[in-house]
Amino acid sequence: MTASSRGSRAAASLIRGHPRVCSDCINYITKASTRRSYAVAASTFKPADGPTIHHPNIDALPPVTSSAAPEYKTKAGILLSRPPLLTRTLTPFEKAFFFYQKRLNERLAVPFSRYFYFKKDTPADADWKLKAKERGGVPARELGGYQAYGKLGWNDEILMGDTTSETEHAIEALVKDSQLRAVEGKDGASVEVKPGEEAEDNKIEKPLKRYTRADVRKDFRRLDRKLERTLYLLVQRKNGGWGFPAGELAGRENLHQAAERVIVQTAGVNMNTWVVGHVPIGHYVMKPRTDKTVEIAGEKTFFMKGRIMAGQANLEGNQFGLSDFRWATREEVERLVSPKYYSYVRNMLADR
Repeated sequence: MTASSRGSRAAASLIRGHPRVCSDCINYITKASTRRSYAVAASTFKPADGPTIHHPNIDALPPVTSSAAPEYKTKAGILLSRPPLLTRTLTPFEKAFFFYQKRLNERLAVPFSRYFYFKKDTPADADWKLKAKERGGVPARELGGYQAYGKLGWNDEILMGDTTSETEHAIEALVKDSQLRAVEGKDGASVEVKPGEEAEDNKIEKPLKRYTRADVRKDFRRLDRKLERTLYLLVQRKNGGWGFPAGELAGRENLHQAAERVIVQTAGVNMNTWVVGHVPIGHYVMKPRTDKTVEIAGEKTFFMKGRIMAGQANLEGNQFGLSDFRWATREEVERLVSPKYYSYVRNMLADR
């Protein structure tokens, strides 16, 4: 122990019981004396001036080598998606429930007054009479033969197997009711139009179906497929694997700027896209590996969320050597990418 350290410890022991010295000051002086003794002891291994001192126990130890793994490359990925364009298909229970609500409302609402809407002895009144007669006098168009004000008005539930609550039945009923059945004749009287003799301007177009030609042809490159589901842009890399577009950060750009650049360099400029926010929604880590004695750095990809509003992807002239792309649902993404890749990105994908 040096003289300076002995003096510091002696001073600390003298002032430890002094009534005007706080405990923090005493602890600081004690720690300072300890650090001083360590520094002096370390200096004895190799004096500044003089011969080198050898220690056999220390010299016998093997040299310390760095075991740090190769550095990781930081990448910015983009989870570019097209949101659902249609509401999801109702379950059988939901169809029956909403149909029951319609019949209940029909029973509780004010009775329909025909002459309030249709003037007597007009083509519109004649058209209403013809259609109401086919429905058994029921005002509602798509509720079947339900008499809301009859003796069986309470019986507003449908039985198992009845297709009256199906969406297709409601569409057919509404389209049929929209066609005029009575028009004004040459003498001013109402003339009934027989089925199949409707005028060209009287034909009613049916609503579009919930599936498109892309669904029938299984065209995975079109954005008008799977209208009830969220679609994600997947690209095929040089090695044949599938994944989301990604690229290394360049210069001092942040993840948001890099994601916007990756979209253009991957799928061209013919898309109207929006990168949502400045915070990644997920990440993917590929650890460093050795390939034929060559150390390959790992990758850390941080994914940003994006939306496409218009346009289409075009891989022609892309800067990442990509060969193909698809607009895929969550289940299709799981089938295309590797299991490890999907384990990282599955929590970023919407359920539908």
